[in-house]
Amino acid sequence: MLHADDRLPDAPARVLVAGVTGSGKTTMSRRVAALWGLRHVEIDALFHGPGWTPRESFLDDVRAFAAEDRWVTEWQYTSKGTDGILAPRAELVLWLDYPYRVVRFRLLRRTLGRSIARTRLWNGNREKPIWRMFSGDPDENILLWQTTTLHKWAERMPDVVEHHPHLTIVRLRHPKETERWLRAQAEASGVSTAPPKRRSRDR
Repeated sequence: MLHADDRLPDAPARVLVAGVTGSGKTTMSRRVAALWGLRHVEIDALFHGPGWTPRESFLDDVRAFAAEDRWVTEWQYTSKGTDGILAPRAELVLWLDYPYRVVRFRLLRRTLGRSIARTRLWNGNREKPIWRMFSGDPDENILLWQTTTLHKWAERMPDVVEHHPHLTIVRLRHPKETERWLRAQAEASGVSTAPPKRRSRDR
């Protein structure tokens, strides 16, 4: 497993961005797409249909883009069957393993901003009302969902390493490490890593 100051063996063509809800996977995916000229597929847009109904074509759509040569996406919906599609095709995993205080603040900021602004998300859906944040159901309360899945990737990564030895995994422990890593990749590629303007729907 690599860290922020380790060099990549090669420029990857297919990238997965892993991390707990609120870590900034979508923003990171966009920046990586710009860095290496990859297609960014926002996997939430494939999963959520109108009325927050899961789309029946979700896994077929995942298979379709995974078969392409160059892409980056958020590593999500593992319980829905994405692991067996994405992991064998990917070359690089960027693991945003940030401290709790960082991901909690980011999630609170994002959720409150979306709720107050009634931000339109995927396929006409809008952020759920703020009062849902007090629900005892993790499927309704995204803060509770973050809490229950906080250590998911730390628990999963040993199995990922064992079952997908072809994957290069970079563990980034803080946003400052991420910025340092991006700068290093940019210097190697000769491109800018300035973060894109933050959008309220970023994950």
